[in-house]
Amino acid sequence: MNQRELIEELENKLVELDHKGFKEKLENALRRNVSVEEIIFGAMANGMMKIGDLYEKGEYFLTDMLIATEIFREAMKKLRPLIGKSNETMKGTVVIGTVRGDIHDIGKNLVATMLEASGFKVVDLGVDVPKKKFIEAVKKHKANILALSSLLSVTVKEMEAVISELVKEKLRKQVKVIIGGLPTSETLTMEIGADAHGKDAVEAVKKCEKLVYNLRKK
Repeated sequence: MNQRELIEELENKLVELDHKGFKEKLENALRRNVSVEEIIFGAMANGMMKIGDLYEKGEYFLTDMLIATEIFREAMKKLRPLIGKSNETMKGTVVIGTVRGDIHDIGKNLVATMLEASGFKVVDLGVDVPKKKFIEAVKKHKANILALSSLLSVTVKEMEAVISELVKEKLRKQVKVIIGGLPTSETLTMEIGADAHGKDAVEAVKKCEKLVYNLRKK
């Protein structure tokens, strides 16, 4: 079996949500010296995009997305230390987190995984993140995008506070802001001064790709 076939098998196991089969194929690919970049940006990225398409078509559901996310995140724990130091192949850097006062992370984790699969460097700050921590991370990692998540309507104002802090720190022009979560909408996006809204993980990735493209056109 050649390397192309190994990559295709690995991708198929991910799309089939076959956790055990994926782990076996991953070990086999590494033993056969398939490059880590090809595994991530070939098999795993393509697999996650196919899963996203199936989700959009209604053939896969949230539980399927969560299984795929777990498979992907487990594989990345193994592969991340093996990735080359260069970020030349990365589309951009996204700082993501659930705002202060909210500890929900399922949606955030899905978005972070899909972004990483599509070629972004993702800095996940976790949940209940205060605005100062977002600002520090944007500065430290020179983020192109700040992704704010919230599931509770009472924490929506915290999103606005983070954006206000970006303005105060004179960072707003260099970083795009995308919001997501149950209480968010296109209307809220305009009201609080964000740049985009992702209704789900698949749309969030597409919006982030567009935001980075627009940043680089300037």
